[in-house]
Amino acid sequence: MDKQSKKVLIDNQQLSAEVITVSDRCSRGERVDMSGPALVRLLQKKGYAVTKTCLVPDERPMIEQELREAAQHDIALVLTTGGTGFSPRDVTPEATVAVCERMAPGIAEAMRAASLRITAHACLSREVAGIIGRTLIVNLPGSPKAAVENISAVLDALPHGLATLRGTVTDG
Repeated sequence: MDKQSKKVLIDNQQLSAEVITVSDRCSRGERVDMSGPALVRLLQKKGYAVTKTCLVPDERPMIEQELREAAQHDIALVLTTGGTGFSPRDVTPEATVAVCERMAPGIAEAMRAASLRITAHACLSREVAGIIGRTLIVNLPGSPKAAVENISAVLDALPHGLATLRGTVTDG
């Protein structure tokens, strides 16, 4: 097994992940979700067990509900894609902030910094990252290319953070 396909393990258990696509059009079946599947492929390639994917409309209560359910099911990593722009219906960051107990601003800062090397539009992304219980939530842009580029900027650092969050590694 090559390094890229190794399972991400903590206490001999593969880390779980969930991908939530936030899109009115995808949730209504008017557009095919491309971002969610692209993120699933990347997570699986990096060794995560993707246990759930879902589509929700740009409705803050529904986004919050999905995020809370992921934490209740002890999902290690939740990636959202979509709803991070300037449109009045883009409320994914607000939903994320509402459910998180602690924020992880360095993750979003690192993603934006990496993305700025690709496009000046990166500064327009309102993505955030935060923690609820033992679950890390990371918001990503809605475009498949941008979502994969953004999470790729931080993905190698996340196993250490998740191990610390889950109490198997200490930072002291």
